[in-house]
Amino acid sequence: MITDNCVALLGTKGGPAIRPGSTMPTSNMVKLNGKLAVVDCGLGVSKGLIDQGVNLKEIDLIFITHMHSDHYLELGPLLHTAWTAGLKDEVSVYGPPGLQDYWANFLQSMKADIDLRIEDEGRPDLKALVTISDIDEGEVYRCDEFTVTAMRNIHPPLIDTFALRFQSIENAIVFSGDTAYLPALADFANDADLLIHEAMLEAALGPLMARIGNADDRLMKHWLRSHTFAHDAGKIATAANVKALALNHLIPADDPDFTDQHWHNAVKPEWSGALHIGKDGLCINLQANTRS
Repeated sequence: MITDNCVALLGTKGGPAIRPGSTMPTSNMVKLNGKLAVVDCGLGVSKGLIDQGVNLKEIDLIFITHMHSDHYLELGPLLHTAWTAGLKDEVSVYGPPGLQDYWANFLQSMKADIDLRIEDEGRPDLKALVTISDIDEGEVYRCDEFTVTAMRNIHPPLIDTFALRFQSIENAIVFSGDTAYLPALADFANDADLLIHEAMLEAALGPLMARIGNADDRLMKHWLRSHTFAHDAGKIATAANVKALALNHLIPADDPDFTDQHWHNAVKPEWSGALHIGKDGLCINLQANTRS
C-alpha cells in the first residue's frame, strides 16, 4: 500500500534479459512526505507505476543511477507514455553523463509520432517538458520534501555510476545502485530507515551461467568485479546501522531451484535485522520498519 513515506520495488531482476516466469529489470518508486520520485527505468517501469496506482501524467522527478540498459531502457517510453496520458508540466530527470544523448536520440526516433500528435491532438511539445541534468557526487537535488545526495560506487567498466540517498527531516532511503562490495557505502547509508542493495546469490551463479550459455567467462568476470554478494550486502547494512535491508537487482531472480530461504540463509550470518527479498511490486512502508 502506497503511503506518504514508502518505497515500491517495481522491477527487481538484475540484468536486461527477461524470460518466461522471470521478474522485470530494475525500477523503483520513492515517496517521501508525499512527493514521488522514480529511480531507474528498466523495462516494465510504466506498468509497474500504474500497478502502484500512479497517474503517469503527474510524474515530475526521475533519477537514473547509471547507463546500463536495465536501468534506463524505458525512460523514453515512460516519458512518451506519460505525455500521451496528459502530461503538461515539466519533468526533471537526473542521471549520469550520456543520458542527454539517449533522450535526444529517443526524440529523434519518435519524431514522426510526436510531431503528428502535437499537430493532430493539440499536445504540448514533449521536448520542452523534459529537462535532463548530469549528476556527480554530492547533493544533486533539493526540494521542500527531501534532498538527494549521490555517491560514486564501483561498477566497472562504467565510471559515472552512483548510489543515491533520499533524506527528509524524518526518514532516509538509500539505493546502492549497481556496485561491487563497497564498505564506504556504510557511511553513506548510516542510520537510514531502508537500504536497498543489489545482491548476488553466490551458489546460484554457476547454474545461471550454464542456463545463459555464454561462450566464455566474461559475463562471470563482470559479475564478480562489478556486483555484490548477498552476504556482503548484509555486512553493509550492519555497519550502517540501518533499520531494514531490501535485496534488489537480484542475480539470479528467476531460478526456481533457489528460493527466498536461500537468500535469507546467505544474509543471516551478517545481518539480523528486518529483511525484504525483492519482488516486483513490493511496497515497503517506512513506518513499518523496526530495528532488531
